[in-house]
Amino acid sequence: MSDGGTRAARKRRAGERAAKMVRTGDVVGLGTGSTAAYTIEALGEAVEQGLDIQGIPTSYQSRALALDAGIPLTALDAVDGVDIAIDGADQVVAGQLIKGGGAAHAQEKIVDAAADRFVVVVDDGKLADQLTHPVPVEVVPEARPTAMAAIRDLGGEPTLRDAGRKDGPVITQHGNVVLDVDFGRIADPAALGASLASVPGVLEHGLFVDLADEIVVGGPNGVRVLETN
Repeated sequence: MSDGGTRAARKRRAGERAAKMVRTGDVVGLGTGSTAAYTIEALGEAVEQGLDIQGIPTSYQSRALALDAGIPLTALDAVDGVDIAIDGADQVVAGQLIKGGGAAHAQEKIVDAAADRFVVVVDDGKLADQLTHPVPVEVVPEARPTAMAAIRDLGGEPTLRDAGRKDGPVITQHGNVVLDVDFGRIADPAALGASLASVPGVLEHGLFVDLADEIVVGGPNGVRVLETN
């Protein structure tokens, strides 16, 4: 397989194409994950060449990458608005997303929803006909048992996400735990999202419904941009 067909190459194409959508003067939401990292890298190169932007990172990872890339940073409460947010996704169906593989979906949703334009960057392997990926749900630790019971009543099977290199669960930047919930095929993401949001102790879930404006998809033969409206 040529480099053009590798998944990393497809992600890089999507990330770099989305970076070209940013204009001087923009406040930019900087997403989390491997594809968004390519966007941050490309924006750093553009800043070095004179692009004047401010970035709002959505996680410790994206903040560290942006600082290394030389992107000036700000915060959501320090600006009048966000011109464009660029972020990845775990699965995409016609503009409906499941996010949260990096456990940053609460902050991502805050920034992405605030943006005038939300651009999603993915490789073509993330596209699907129906949402089936487990839905990350951020839960206040004390509410985990009751939240898990309520989520089971909604038809989901929750699993506490364990940390990879330490004993115990993943802890988010807000100090909460993450449940990865298998709902099988999700026929109505909006209804499920509303039900999850109503569970006491749930801070945020990974269903991003009707937020994306464009999906930038990296494939083996190049990049295509899908409009969601």
